Amino acid sequence: MSSIPDPQNHVFAEWVLFGNFYYQARDIIGFGWELNVENVRDAYKKGVFPWHIDGMPLPWFCPEERAVLFFDDLHVARSLQKERRRSRFLFTIDRDFQGVVENCRTVPRAGQHGTWITDEYIEVYTELHKQGDVHSVEVWLDEELVGGLYGVDAGGLFCGESMFFKEPNASKLALLHLIDYLKKRGSDWIDIQVLTEHMEKFGAIEIPRDEFLQRLESTQRKQPNLFG
Repeated sequence: MSSIPDPQNHVFAEWVLFGNFYYQARDIIGFGWELNVENVRDAYKKGVFPWHIDGMPLPWFCPEERAVLFFDDLHVARSLQKERRRSRFLFTIDRDFQGVVENCRTVPRAGQHGTWITDEYIEVYTELHKQGDVHSVEVWLDEELVGGLYGVDAGGLFCGESMFFKEPNASKLALLHLIDYLKKRGSDWIDIQVLTEHMEKFGAIEIPRDEFLQRLESTQRKQPNLFG
């Protein structure tokens, strides 16, 4: 049975004691639950996600302010529109999940050292991919994987996890390909968890946790089949 509580009924504390240490917990629903298929699947459907931090029992997040991208608010720069029209890339869905997640772990990012994508994380999310809960977008150039992203289908809402690129704009174009794909299946927004400057340029915003959870529940009631 899953250990993940429902954040809609949870009182978020300012600080939580775990072992001999207090941790700030306004964005965290709990620490140290096992990273397994059952817990991860249940967590995402409740609006919760795990995020490994070195030296800390595994935190499970449901942020006070949740980053989302509503497709009606999508902004695409002219330069990116031009690059998209050039059509030099091939895009696929779920063709090489393993390649995408490994590149997300290893491709360097400016201002970041190390990664939260651990071996255990890859093992669990790979199994979830096999079971149809986790999906990837691949970007190819001359049969070489040069960009992509992956995320979790939380019962009808795509929750973006990570992206990478080896060619300029490859990850951005992967996102646009995903959005077009999801639109055709009745989706009108995605969860991006934490707002970054990169995603803010696309029109992503933060909404309060309660609003996010209500929207998630409403989306799940519609039972959209995103990857059928």
